[in-house]
Amino acid sequence: MAEIVLLGEPMVVFAANTVGKLEEVETFTRFLAGAEANVAIGLSRLEHNTCYVTKLGNDPFGRFIEKRLHSEGVHTQIAYDQSHLTGFYLKSKVVAADPEVSYFRKNSAASWYGPEDAEWIDLSETKLVHVTGIMPALSENCLQATIRLMERARENGITVSFDPNLRPALWKDKETMIARINELAARADIVLPGVGEGRILAGTDEPEKIAAFYQRKGAKIVAVKAGPKGAYVLRNGSGSFYPGFHVENVVDTVGAGDAFATGFLSAYLEGLTIAEMAERANALGAMQVCVAGDNDGLPTREKLADFLDQNRK
Repeated sequence: MAEIVLLGEPMVVFAANTVGKLEEVETFTRFLAGAEANVAIGLSRLEHNTCYVTKLGNDPFGRFIEKRLHSEGVHTQIAYDQSHLTGFYLKSKVVAADPEVSYFRKNSAASWYGPEDAEWIDLSETKLVHVTGIMPALSENCLQATIRLMERARENGITVSFDPNLRPALWKDKETMIARINELAARADIVLPGVGEGRILAGTDEPEKIAAFYQRKGAKIVAVKAGPKGAYVLRNGSGSFYPGFHVENVVDTVGAGDAFATGFLSAYLEGLTIAEMAERANALGAMQVCVAGDNDGLPTREKLADFLDQNRK
Protein backbone atom coordinates (compact mmCIF):
# COMPACT_ATOMS: atom_id res chain seq x y z
CA MET A 1 0.00 0.00 0.00
CA ALA A 2 2.55 2.61 1.15
CA GLU A 3 6.09 2.85 2.46
CA ILE A 4 4.92 5.00 5.38
CA VAL A 5 1.56 4.96 7.19
CA LEU A 6 0.54 7.83 9.45
CA LEU A 7 -2.49 8.01 11.75
CA GLY A 8 -3.80 11.35 13.00
CA GLU A 9 -6.33 14.14 13.01
CA PRO A 10 -5.93 16.61 10.15
CA MET A 11 -7.64 19.96 10.60
CA VAL A 12 -8.31 23.19 8.82
CA VAL A 13 -6.48 26.18 10.27
CA PHE A 14 -7.51 29.77 9.66
CA ALA A 15 -4.37 31.87 10.05
CA ALA A 16 -4.81 35.56 10.80
CA ASN A 17 -3.72 37.95 8.07
CA THR A 18 -2.94 40.76 10.50
CA VAL A 19 -1.14 40.96 13.83
CA GLY A 20 -3.40 41.18 16.88
CA LYS A 21 -5.67 39.24 19.19
CA LEU A 22 -7.85 36.68 17.46
CA GLU A 23 -11.07 38.46 18.44
CA GLU A 24 -9.82 41.57 16.67
CA VAL A 25 -8.76 39.95 13.39
CA GLU A 26 -11.05 40.52 10.41
CA THR A 27 -9.58 38.20 7.77
CA PHE A 28 -7.92 34.79 7.77
CA THR A 29 -6.27 32.48 5.24
CA ARG A 30 -7.17 28.80 5.19
CA PHE A 31 -4.50 26.09 5.40
CA LEU A 32 -4.33 22.37 6.08
CA ALA A 33 -2.90 21.56 9.51
CA GLY A 34 -2.25 18.68 11.86
CA ALA A 35 1.08 17.27 13.02
CA GLU A 36 0.80 13.95 11.23
CA ALA A 37 -0.54 15.60 8.07
CA ASN A 38 2.47 17.92 8.06
CA VAL A 39 4.82 14.95 8.26
CA ALA A 40 2.92 13.10 5.52
CA ILE A 41 3.18 16.09 3.19
CA GLY A 42 6.85 16.61 4.01
CA LEU A 43 7.71 12.97 3.33
CA SER A 44 5.77 13.04 0.07
CA ARG A 45 7.66 16.14 -1.10
CA LEU A 46 10.86 14.22 -0.42
CA GLU A 47 9.54 11.51 -2.76
CA HIS A 48 8.49 8.95 -0.16
CA ASN A 49 5.28 6.97 -0.66
CA THR A 50 2.96 7.93 2.19
CA CYS A 51 -0.57 7.02 3.29
CA TYR A 52 -2.52 9.12 5.77
CA VAL A 53 -5.23 7.37 7.80
CA THR A 54 -8.02 9.21 9.62
CA LYS A 55 -11.74 9.86 10.02
CA LEU A 56 -13.29 13.13 8.82
CA GLY A 57 -16.70 14.73 8.82
CA ASN A 58 -18.69 14.57 5.60
CA ASP A 59 -18.44 18.35 5.26
CA PRO A 60 -16.57 20.99 3.22
CA PHE A 61 -13.60 20.98 5.62
CA GLY A 62 -13.23 17.21 5.34
CA ARG A 63 -13.38 17.26 1.55
CA PHE A 64 -10.89 20.16 1.43
CA ILE A 65 -8.44 18.15 3.56
CA GLU A 66 -8.65 15.06 1.35
CA LYS A 67 -8.15 17.08 -1.83
CA ARG A 68 -5.26 18.98 -0.29
CA LEU A 69 -3.51 15.77 0.77
CA HIS A 70 -4.02 14.25 -2.69
CA SER A 71 -2.62 17.40 -4.31
CA GLU A 72 0.59 16.75 -2.35
CA GLY A 73 0.78 13.17 -3.56
CA VAL A 74 -0.28 11.70 -0.22
CA HIS A 75 -2.45 8.59 -0.43
CA THR A 76 -5.33 8.45 2.03
CA GLN A 77 -7.48 5.94 3.83
CA ILE A 78 -10.31 8.14 5.09
CA ALA A 79 -13.57 7.12 6.71
CA TYR A 80 -16.25 9.80 6.40
CA ASP A 81 -18.46 10.29 9.47
CA GLN A 82 -22.03 11.43 8.80
CA SER A 83 -22.68 12.46 12.41
CA HIS A 84 -19.59 14.44 13.45
CA LEU A 85 -17.72 17.40 11.99
CA THR A 86 -14.11 17.96 10.96
CA GLY A 87 -12.06 19.92 13.47
CA PHE A 88 -10.53 23.35 12.81
CA TYR A 89 -8.69 26.09 14.66
CA LEU A 90 -7.73 29.75 14.52
CA LYS A 91 -4.14 30.97 14.74
CA SER A 92 -2.98 34.55 15.34
CA LYS A 93 -0.22 36.32 13.46
CA VAL A 94 2.76 37.36 15.58
CA VAL A 95 6.10 39.09 15.09
CA ALA A 96 7.76 37.25 17.99
CA ALA A 97 7.12 34.22 20.25
CA ASP A 98 4.40 31.66 19.61
CA PRO A 99 1.00 32.54 18.13
CA GLU A 100 -2.32 32.42 19.98
CA VAL A 101 -4.31 29.33 19.00
CA SER A 102 -8.00 28.56 19.54
CA TYR A 103 -9.25 25.02 18.76
CA PHE A 104 -12.69 23.83 17.67
CA ARG A 105 -12.20 20.06 17.72
CA LYS A 106 -14.16 18.63 20.67
CA ASN A 107 -16.18 15.58 19.58
CA SER A 108 -14.69 15.84 16.08
CA ALA A 109 -15.07 13.03 13.57
CA ALA A 110 -11.46 11.96 14.13
CA SER A 111 -12.11 11.46 17.84
CA TRP A 112 -14.43 8.58 16.90
CA TYR A 113 -11.68 6.60 15.20
CA GLY A 114 -11.37 3.29 17.07
CA PRO A 115 -9.31 0.10 17.29
CA GLU A 116 -11.68 -1.70 14.94
CA ASP A 117 -10.81 0.90 12.28
CA ALA A 118 -7.09 0.28 12.82
CA GLU A 119 -7.57 -3.39 11.91
CA TRP A 120 -8.37 -2.40 8.32
CA ILE A 121 -5.20 -0.42 7.67
CA ASP A 122 -3.17 -2.06 4.90
CA LEU A 123 0.42 -2.57 6.10
CA SER A 124 1.44 -5.02 3.39
CA GLU A 125 4.21 -2.81 1.91
CA THR A 126 4.86 -0.57 4.90
CA LYS A 127 8.35 0.08 6.31
CA LEU A 128 7.43 2.73 8.88
CA VAL A 129 4.36 3.62 10.97
CA HIS A 130 4.38 7.12 12.46
CA VAL A 131 2.08 8.27 15.26
CA THR A 132 2.06 11.14 17.75
CA GLY A 133 0.59 11.85 21.16
CA ILE A 134 -2.19 14.00 19.70
CA MET A 135 -4.56 11.37 18.33
CA PRO A 136 -4.49 9.29 21.57
CA ALA A 137 -5.43 12.42 23.54
CA LEU A 138 -8.70 12.89 21.64
CA SER A 139 -10.56 9.94 23.16
CA GLU A 140 -10.19 6.47 24.63
CA ASN A 141 -11.17 5.11 21.20
CA CYS A 142 -8.27 6.96 19.59
CA LEU A 143 -5.85 5.83 22.28
CA GLN A 144 -6.77 2.20 21.71
CA ALA A 145 -6.64 2.65 17.92
CA THR A 146 -3.11 4.05 18.19
CA ILE A 147 -2.02 1.19 20.42
CA ARG A 148 -3.52 -1.37 18.04
CA LEU A 149 -1.77 0.15 15.03
CA MET A 150 1.55 0.13 16.88
CA GLU A 151 0.97 -3.49 17.87
CA ARG A 152 0.15 -4.49 14.30
CA ALA A 153 3.29 -2.77 13.05
CA ARG A 154 5.44 -4.62 15.59
CA GLU A 155 3.75 -7.93 14.70
CA ASN A 156 4.76 -7.35 11.08
CA GLY A 157 8.33 -6.24 11.76
CA ILE A 158 7.59 -2.62 10.82
CA THR A 159 9.51 0.25 12.45
CA VAL A 160 7.37 2.48 14.67
CA SER A 161 8.19 6.14 15.27
CA PHE A 162 6.53 8.28 17.95
CA ASP A 163 6.50 12.03 18.53
CA PRO A 164 4.99 13.00 21.94
CA ASN A 165 3.53 16.26 20.57
CA LEU A 166 2.05 17.14 23.94
CA ARG A 167 -1.39 18.75 24.04
CA PRO A 168 -2.17 19.11 27.78
CA ALA A 169 -5.58 20.67 27.14
CA LEU A 170 -6.77 17.45 25.49
CA TRP A 171 -5.95 15.21 28.45
CA LYS A 172 -7.98 14.69 31.64
CA ASP A 173 -5.00 15.70 33.77
CA LYS A 174 -1.22 15.98 33.67
CA GLU A 175 -0.62 12.66 35.39
CA THR A 176 -2.74 10.76 32.85
CA MET A 177 -0.98 12.50 29.98
CA ILE A 178 2.47 11.59 31.27
CA ALA A 179 1.53 7.97 31.91
CA ARG A 180 -0.16 7.41 28.55
CA ILE A 181 2.47 9.21 26.48
CA ASN A 182 5.29 7.24 28.09
CA GLU A 183 3.38 3.98 27.60
CA LEU A 184 3.09 4.78 23.90
CA ALA A 185 6.76 5.77 23.66
CA ALA A 186 7.69 2.38 25.14
CA ARG A 187 6.03 0.74 22.11
CA ALA A 188 8.12 2.72 19.59
CA ASP A 189 11.49 2.10 17.95
CA ILE A 190 12.16 5.81 17.30
CA VAL A 191 11.12 8.50 19.80
CA LEU A 192 11.28 12.22 18.98
CA PRO A 193 10.72 14.33 22.12
CA GLY A 194 11.48 18.00 22.57
CA VAL A 195 13.45 19.42 25.49
CA GLY A 196 10.30 21.02 26.93
CA GLU A 197 8.43 17.75 26.61
CA GLY A 198 11.29 15.92 28.32
CA ARG A 199 11.00 18.24 31.30
CA ILE A 200 7.39 17.11 31.74
CA LEU A 201 7.65 13.47 30.68
CA ALA A 202 11.10 12.48 31.94
CA GLY A 203 11.60 15.03 34.72
CA THR A 204 14.63 16.65 33.10
CA ASP A 205 15.45 19.18 30.39
CA GLU A 206 18.91 17.76 29.73
CA PRO A 207 18.86 16.17 26.25
CA GLU A 208 21.25 13.37 27.23
CA LYS A 209 19.09 12.35 30.18
CA ILE A 210 15.86 12.58 28.16
CA ALA A 211 17.35 10.33 25.50
CA ALA A 212 18.59 7.83 28.07
CA PHE A 213 15.15 7.79 29.72
CA TYR A 214 13.47 6.66 26.50
CA GLN A 215 16.22 4.27 25.52
CA ARG A 216 15.69 2.50 28.84
CA LYS A 217 12.04 2.15 27.85
CA GLY A 218 13.07 0.30 24.70
CA ALA A 219 13.61 2.92 21.99
CA LYS A 220 16.39 2.07 19.55
CA ILE A 221 16.85 5.71 18.50
CA VAL A 222 15.95 8.85 20.44
CA ALA A 223 16.30 12.28 18.84
CA VAL A 224 15.77 15.13 21.31
CA LYS A 225 14.77 18.42 19.69
CA ALA A 226 16.45 21.45 21.27
CA GLY A 227 14.95 24.17 19.05
CA PRO A 228 17.39 26.47 17.26
CA LYS A 229 20.30 24.92 19.18
CA GLY A 230 19.89 21.64 17.27
CA ALA A 231 19.30 18.10 18.46
CA TYR A 232 20.83 15.34 20.55
CA VAL A 233 20.58 11.85 19.06
CA LEU A 234 21.18 8.62 20.97
CA ARG A 235 21.47 5.26 19.24
CA ASN A 236 22.56 1.99 20.86
CA GLY A 237 24.06 3.80 23.82
CA SER A 238 26.11 6.24 21.71
CA GLY A 239 24.95 9.86 21.52
CA SER A 240 26.02 13.20 20.06
CA PHE A 241 24.68 16.74 19.82
CA TYR A 242 24.18 18.17 16.34
CA PRO A 243 23.91 21.97 15.99
CA GLY A 244 20.99 23.63 14.24
CA PHE A 245 20.99 26.15 11.40
CA HIS A 246 20.88 29.90 11.95
CA VAL A 247 17.64 31.61 10.91
CA GLU A 248 17.61 35.37 10.40
CA ASN A 249 13.84 35.91 10.56
CA VAL A 250 11.57 33.50 12.43
CA VAL A 251 8.02 33.91 11.11
CA ASP A 252 6.16 31.10 12.88
CA THR A 253 7.45 28.23 15.03
CA VAL A 254 4.32 26.09 14.58
CA GLY A 255 5.18 22.99 12.55
CA ALA A 256 8.92 23.10 13.29
CA GLY A 257 8.79 19.84 15.24
CA ASP A 258 6.88 18.14 12.45
CA ALA A 259 9.46 19.37 9.95
CA PHE A 260 12.20 17.93 12.17
CA ALA A 261 10.38 14.57 12.22
CA THR A 262 10.03 14.68 8.44
CA GLY A 263 13.72 15.23 7.94
CA PHE A 264 14.80 12.63 10.47
CA LEU A 265 12.43 9.88 9.31
CA SER A 266 13.07 10.42 5.61
CA ALA A 267 16.82 10.16 6.18
CA TYR A 268 16.31 7.06 8.34
CA LEU A 269 14.32 5.37 5.57
CA GLU A 270 17.07 6.18 3.09
CA GLY A 271 19.67 4.47 5.26
CA LEU A 272 21.67 7.62 6.00
CA THR A 273 23.97 8.02 8.99
CA ILE A 274 22.81 9.46 12.31
CA ALA A 275 24.73 12.66 11.55
CA GLU A 276 22.93 12.97 8.20
CA MET A 277 19.56 12.26 9.82
CA ALA A 278 20.16 15.02 12.37
CA GLU A 279 21.43 17.46 9.75
CA ARG A 280 18.38 16.97 7.55
CA ALA A 281 16.03 17.18 10.52
CA ASN A 282 17.61 20.41 11.74
CA ALA A 283 17.55 21.83 8.21
CA LEU A 284 13.84 21.18 7.73
CA GLY A 285 13.06 22.66 11.13
CA ALA A 286 14.92 25.83 10.19
CA MET A 287 13.20 26.06 6.80
CA GLN A 288 9.74 25.64 8.32
CA VAL A 289 10.01 28.49 10.85
CA CYS A 290 10.62 30.93 7.99
CA VAL A 291 7.02 30.69 6.71
CA ALA A 292 3.49 31.19 8.10
CA GLY A 293 1.76 27.94 7.08
CA ASP A 294 2.20 24.81 9.19
CA ASN A 295 3.77 22.92 6.28
CA ASP A 296 4.57 25.57 3.66
CA GLY A 297 8.28 25.45 4.49
CA LEU A 298 8.64 21.72 3.89
CA PRO A 299 10.93 21.41 0.87
CA THR A 300 11.33 19.30 -2.22
CA ARG A 301 14.65 17.47 -2.61
CA GLU A 302 15.96 20.28 -4.82
CA LYS A 303 15.10 23.01 -2.30
CA LEU A 304 16.59 20.98 0.53
CA ALA A 305 19.83 20.49 -1.42
CA ASP A 306 20.01 24.24 -2.13
CA PHE A 307 19.48 25.06 1.54
CA LEU A 308 22.19 22.66 2.67
CA ASP A 309 24.63 23.96 0.05
CA GLN A 310 24.13 27.51 1.26
CA ASN A 311 24.04 26.85 5.00
CA ARG A 312 26.42 24.01 5.80
CA LYS A 313 29.09 25.13 8.25
